[in-house]
Amino acid sequence: MNVRRSAAVLAAVAVIGAAAPAAADPSPSPSQPALPSALYGDGDPQYDGVWRQSLALLAQHTVGVEPPKAAVDWLTGQQCADGSFAPFRADTAKACDDTTTVDTNQTAAAVQALAALGGHDTVTGKAVGWLKSVQNKDGGWGYVAGGGSDTNSTSVVIGALAAAGEKPAEVKKDGKSPFDALLTLALPCEGDGAGAFAFQPDKKGELIANADATAAGVLGSTGAGLAAGPGKAGQADAVCEKADSPEQAAANGAAYLAEALADGGHLVSSLPGSEDQPDYGNTADAVVALAAQGSTEQAGTSAAWLEKNAAGWAAQSGPAAYAQLIFAAHATGADPRAFGGTDLVKQLTATGPSAEASDDKDEKKDDSDSGFGVWWLVGVCLIAGIGIGFLFTRRAKRQQP
Repeated sequence: MNVRRSAAVLAAVAVIGAAAPAAADPSPSPSQPALPSALYGDGDPQYDGVWRQSLALLAQHTVGVEPPKAAVDWLTGQQCADGSFAPFRADTAKACDDTTTVDTNQTAAAVQALAALGGHDTVTGKAVGWLKSVQNKDGGWGYVAGGGSDTNSTSVVIGALAAAGEKPAEVKKDGKSPFDALLTLALPCEGDGAGAFAFQPDKKGELIANADATAAGVLGSTGAGLAAGPGKAGQADAVCEKADSPEQAAANGAAYLAEALADGGHLVSSLPGSEDQPDYGNTADAVVALAAQGSTEQAGTSAAWLEKNAAGWAAQSGPAAYAQLIFAAHATGADPRAFGGTDLVKQLTATGPSAEASDDKDEKKDDSDSGFGVWWLVGVCLIAGIGIGFLFTRRAKRQQP
């Protein structure tokens, strides 16, 4: 789960939902205004501001760090009157309207973070109300309201519902729950990609295995959120069986991921031109999913690979990447403060407001680093991959085997 994108791209991402790390033009937009000091990261927040802020706050809470009040206030202040969240609203004094590009992924991520922090029931309640109002008839969610259900968006909403005290299985539209939607996106046990999840059906209505969607689908099928802890060890099932329940779908997906990770301990990027390049973000997501499902052995092996190899990626990618690694460490019992020689908590905190500046809500940041290029490309790739189909889930990418 890494990534995010102009109204046109967002619309496309509506059908997309999965992100991946990437490299891009490091130059920020020359017209980009200075950023709020309460925002984590120095990249352009137009496509991922709420997402990365939510992951940063959730990760800090997970390791016992109290986020600066200004950072939390910035996030709550991004909410629209109907309860939804857009990636970034530069002028929150202006009411959201039909041109405001709200989406399910940003909204669900904000719910998970604010519910964990506590004391924001009004905000999370309105957000959950909005999410329920845009649930599809198949029980799932697309990236934007009205978009076809996808595995990534449905899964991140499941995590939000659970975080807010709801029972996802009882949140239904036309008699269908989110788990029903996920089961329709799970591949059968015969043929290529047996047991995996697809992001969405392709243009022909066929399901194609996607490792990123599978990580999301496994996590969603367990009913867990982004900061899930380890599940009951021993639940892993190496034999793929007909997915007639969320639990079996999660076991099948976990077996698929374990096989994909067995060769080298990491997933491979599916972005054009990046053959054989490690996909750090999706590997971290897979670690959390496997741990939550109970496949602890492979989760631990891949977490160890991340410890040795992912520090540079996180430093380049910013707060959401540090958060993903913290989640992976938390899920496998590793120390996020000594993760392969890197203090992930310290590094994440350094991307946000300082304690001294946290009360100065008018202070602005200099947006001179390369974050904009990374996130912008992620969004573009989200679309390029599926042709158009979590911006956020940050995602638009081609189907990954």
